[in-house]
Amino acid sequence: MTRPDPAGPDLAAPLPVVVVRSARRRRTVSADIRDGVLRVSIPGHFSASQEKHWVKRMVERMAQKYPTAPQIESDAPVPDLLLRAEDLARRFLDGRGVPARISWVTNQNSRWASATPAHRTIRLSHRLHGMPDWVVDYVILHEMAHLIEPSHSPAFWRLLTSYPRTETAKAFLDGAAFAAHRNLMDAGGGTGPMADS
Repeated sequence: MTRPDPAGPDLAAPLPVVVVRSARRRRTVSADIRDGVLRVSIPGHFSASQEKHWVKRMVERMAQKYPTAPQIESDAPVPDLLLRAEDLARRFLDGRGVPARISWVTNQNSRWASATPAHRTIRLSHRLHGMPDWVVDYVILHEMAHLIEPSHSPAFWRLLTSYPRTETAKAFLDGAAFAAHRNLMDAGGGTGPMADS
């Protein structure tokens, strides 16, 4: 079982780099580490020199962001997370919303998590690692509620009323996102830097 490290992958040891060109991508560049490979996604129209510049920049950014040893190697399902989700569903959602698959990922930097109702999957951002259990529980419940009710409709929010710390967890995540945006989080501490939140 892979467990996320709050600081993420170690880029002191060079990782293989794969460049992914996208015709749909116009200006943005992103990077994520999966299965021990740094994937840099760039617009398809970038020149070779632009590609080289952005690969170098993203390698440097990831090395700054993740100064410790790699712990998240893939988005493989984590059995402990599935058991946790089953317990939360039983306690707060009348047993509904249990995902078929739930995993930690390193490529979600603007969301805490995501759910895909069609596949009944949940992906949790590595940025949640080190946060209080009641916050992570809220995020898991939030995503399981999306497996039942995909939009943020009144019916969706009613599903979360049984969790007693919903509002506190939302406030905690808002504070963490604010601090990350202002670079107030300690890169070596609990949640690590969380830019783009």
